Amino acid sequence: MANGTYVYCLIASARRPALNGIPRGLPRTGPVRLLDVDRGLTIAVADAPLSRYGERAIERGLSDLDWVSRAAVAHEAVIESFIDATAVLPMKLFTIFTSDARALDHVRADEARIRALVKRVANQHEWSVRIVLDRSAVDQGRRTGDQGRRTGDQGRRTGDQGRRTGDQGRRAGDQGPMAGLSYLARKKARRDAATELRERARETVAEVYDRLAARARLARRRSATELPMGDGPLLLDAAFLVPRSRTAAFRALATREARSLARRGYGLTLIGPWPPYSFVQD
Repeated sequence: MANGTYVYCLIASARRPALNGIPRGLPRTGPVRLLDVDRGLTIAVADAPLSRYGERAIERGLSDLDWVSRAAVAHEAVIESFIDATAVLPMKLFTIFTSDARALDHVRADEARIRALVKRVANQHEWSVRIVLDRSAVDQGRRTGDQGRRTGDQGRRTGDQGRRTGDQGRRAGDQGPMAGLSYLARKKARRDAATELRERARETVAEVYDRLAARARLARRRSATELPMGDGPLLLDAAFLVPRSRTAAFRALATREARSLARRGYGLTLIGPWPPYSFVQD
């Protein structure tokens, strides 16, 4: 059976990386091994059967989302196992060459650009930050507003007690309209609370992004979407390249921002560290 050379990542390290504990990699591929490029630069590769990972096989497999997902998880697990190296340059999923020699030739032909990327990301990790509109906080605000209106309504009901004892028929006839007005008032209050959060969101998120970016080497905003993410719409999806020496300070700042945002109706999630997936493209 013919094999190709599947490439996971490039690794810059003063010492040749150890392969102890490296994950198995993509299904039906061989063990992860290293190819030496030059001067502390290696490539993490594996033998891959072309019957499963050749061009035509991959084109067929792309229609199977479960197959693609399993491959992506295995691909990233291998890359992330080298996260403690000086620098890791992830390769795209399904990067495969016909032989070790072709893989080495490709890297050496692009070595100047690769060295520049290594310099950019050396001794740094990627951290992901997402901010969502916290619907539970909006709902709490609605309930607080509703409670205040109910308290006011109770006072009015007490003051109206004498009048209500006057005409039973008229009171029964008015119950429907009053209930309808109360429902409409509550519905409007809900809309107002949600609108207020949305109108503040752009400014709030921009301020948080700027403060986090100031603690990072590089920062990039990915396109957020209004599709629901957990409890609310995604307002910020950003990646930060953080020097390892600043990791503790960056995480502490993110924690403080998360607490502050939670009081204002937002949720912040910090995920990482990762290899610099978002910072190896020109």
